[in-house]
Amino acid sequence: MLLYSVGVVAGWQFVSRFARGARLAVEDPVAARNKMVREQIEARGVRHAGVLRAMRETPRHLFVPESERSNAYRDCPLSIGHRQTISQPYIVASMSELLNPQPGDRVLEIGTGSGYQAAILSQLARQVYSIEIVEQLAQAARELLPRLGYRNVTVRCGNGWLGWPEQAPFERIILTAAPPDVPPALIEQLRPGGRLVAPVGDEWQELVVIDKDLAGHIHSRNEYPVMFVPMVGKPR
Repeated sequence: MLLYSVGVVAGWQFVSRFARGARLAVEDPVAARNKMVREQIEARGVRHAGVLRAMRETPRHLFVPESERSNAYRDCPLSIGHRQTISQPYIVASMSELLNPQPGDRVLEIGTGSGYQAAILSQLARQVYSIEIVEQLAQAARELLPRLGYRNVTVRCGNGWLGWPEQAPFERIILTAAPPDVPPALIEQLRPGGRLVAPVGDEWQELVVIDKDLAGHIHSRNEYPVMFVPMVGKPR
């Protein structure tokens, strides 16, 4: 089964509407989240208690355009503009479980998008550093995340292929867009003993888990096929 995943956001004029408390299109968000976790995530085998808790508590409907709020908890990705998407809930949960961040970890995310994945990870790790290549999206996430209480997330506009060397090394790295191959800079910025999770490929993509052992050796395995937006901005 092909699973679809996140990319980025677009047209984030709707962030300012979030801040003003626009009327929700979800009648009971808490019930919708509980159902989402029970039927879409737990039913597919995700068991990580912290991930399940974060998925239940994070208001996904506030990370999508107002026009998509009624669909926020459905089992599908949603457009967030700029030809990008927010991943279906199961993919977010599964990747978070595979990443398995620890409470003291510093996490690098490539592809902030709407900020939803960063919000989930911020509840599992000490600090999340997130890079978004689209300035409008980066700015929107910088405004939205702290307003919703996710204050241990730092967002900047930049090229994810280069990582964030000033803050490296990272215990965990996650990509929410698919490069044809994992950028070498990200492998370099992964701390020994750390883990990277990424969709990798062009037309055919696999979710890949890369572990760097304490000696610095790389161990890689494929988890399952996925379909993510391509990672853009590769240096020439």
